Amino acid sequence: MTTKSTKLPGLGKQYDITTRNGRHISVVAHQDGRRFLGFYDEDDPDACQGTVQLDREEAESLAEILAPGENPRLGTCEMEIDLVTARIPMSGQSPYSGEPLGATRARTRTGASIVAVLRRTGAVPSPGPDFRLEAGDTLVAVGTREGVDELTRIISGT
Repeated sequence: MTTKSTKLPGLGKQYDITTRNGRHISVVAHQDGRRFLGFYDEDDPDACQGTVQLDREEAESLAEILAPGENPRLGTCEMEIDLVTARIPMSGQSPYSGEPLGATRARTRTGASIVAVLRRTGAVPSPGPDFRLEAGDTLVAVGTREGVDELTRIISGT
């Protein structure tokens, strides 16, 4: 495993980690305590597949899970949720082709979240509701199996 750190003046520090399996993960540590985790494409280590923002408390909880020590908060509220991640292709027949992401009302209707859109030009992590969907896009969704299946049905228009 290799780790490289880069100072980000006025912002904080970026840590780039390459695992023994060749996966690239990045952590941007902001001076205010926020953390952003970045996950990169296995075939293109410069293409970010998605990001996750953590506040200070979330980052501390994740650190405790990864490197357990004495933390009384850990384990006080355990919850098991069966989540799945799925890639949902957008065809030209989708009723949402050319529409903003918000028009899908994905989370409201299914409980599943669209966390990224993969496009020929690259990945768009955490797209906002105004992001326009196009035929040929692949939506990356996270949710329960039922929610993701329902979202797949909604996106396909069936």
